[in-house]
Amino acid sequence: MYIRQIYTNCLAQAAYYVESENEAVIIDPLRNPEPYIALARERGATIKYVLETHFHADFVSGHIDLANKTGATIVFGPGATPGYKAYIANDGDWLRIGKVQMEVVHTPGHTIESTCYLLHNDVGDPYAIFTGDTLFVGDVGRPDLLSGNLNKEELATMLFDSLQKKIKVLSNDIIVYPGHGPGSACGKNIGPEALSTIGREKLFNYAMKITSKEEFINTVTTDLPGIPGYFFTDAYINRKGYSSFDDVLSRGLQGISVELFNSLREKGAVVLDTRDPREFENGFITGAVNIGLNGDFAVWAGTFISPDASIILVSSPGSEHEAVERLARIGYDNIQGYLLGGMPAWIGQGRHYETIVSFNGVELGGVLAAGGYDLLDVRNRREVAKDRIAGSVHIPLNELVGKYLELSKAGKWLVYCAGGYRSMVAVSFLRSKGFSIVANVQGGINHVRETASELIELGLETE
Repeated sequence: MYIRQIYTNCLAQAAYYVESENEAVIIDPLRNPEPYIALARERGATIKYVLETHFHADFVSGHIDLANKTGATIVFGPGATPGYKAYIANDGDWLRIGKVQMEVVHTPGHTIESTCYLLHNDVGDPYAIFTGDTLFVGDVGRPDLLSGNLNKEELATMLFDSLQKKIKVLSNDIIVYPGHGPGSACGKNIGPEALSTIGREKLFNYAMKITSKEEFINTVTTDLPGIPGYFFTDAYINRKGYSSFDDVLSRGLQGISVELFNSLREKGAVVLDTRDPREFENGFITGAVNIGLNGDFAVWAGTFISPDASIILVSSPGSEHEAVERLARIGYDNIQGYLLGGMPAWIGQGRHYETIVSFNGVELGGVLAAGGYDLLDVRNRREVAKDRIAGSVHIPLNELVGKYLELSKAGKWLVYCAGGYRSMVAVSFLRSKGFSIVANVQGGINHVRETASELIELGLETE
């Protein structure tokens, strides 16, 4: 028996490869099927099943392409209603892979069809459980992403019963392989460990320790992070089906001349600049939004760009494939291509471009003392509860799309986050919306702590 966790940091997502006697299953694969096919080929195995724990909201799964290319059977748990060929298993069904078996464990709560897969080893003993978004390390799946006509309280009730009757009754030594790690919006406080055990979760997971249904419902339905706008689109795509990844990649990897790029931009295409923020600030195309590939690219692209938008890319040479693939992972398939030659080509033709003013921590005190700038903190509420730069206005980055009109376009805004990535997303977004004077705190509050700690306020309450 062989198990490999395939973790993708950008989405804080874990897919799994399980193999026995040259037969393999893939659990919750990402959009691009090739890495899983290559792994099976390398190990001399045949992919027999593609197991889906539920209809994912935070990414488009690769189950359809993977099944089409390998002949594997797609498997969902009870309650699933896919718009394509799949086996809908019953609770308690068994799937054989070589000398091991997967037991289907229906655990509704995160969604109606949420299902875990309990792996029994070659002597028939329960060995590990793949919990999807039902159970994380230190957390459980949020019940507010909606499933059918049920509200979050009704789903939380189902989740409580699933944990009590299906998960907590398992042996303490069974390994827990979760679907996400910290940073995923599918939970609210997921722990950093890649895996756990049932026993450890019984001891340390707040949700597993609660025995009162009423208390559980109240706890898991409060203090939830914002829902990225693309989540409901992705859940629909995963249920109904999608274009092949190969087709999306082929379209998106078309090099576009400066002339055609500008024409598409003038017709309303969204200019997505995926370069490092430091590169972006030195020269960018008017209206471009900067979401760098070196951060939580997919989440912020899905927050600031509509899923049905026509997208044209500005990328560092050689990074175009990564940009298109990461957009396809969240169902952003309408990518028209990338600027051939990048910003040097644009500037080389004498096209207009803009720059961003940035101030580091050393410069910040003098800038603020001179007056004129208002500070905008785009970190999340937990970060702000620890400290912030005195006098800041706070709008979390994930709420800026809905709240930016609360800010004065006539004002001069100086934006900061923890290290400079999120602030540049915010700065570029505000500039694209007509805010003419928006500057960035280079290095964020982390650099300010090191160089101008007198500007920091401590011990604030969560807003």
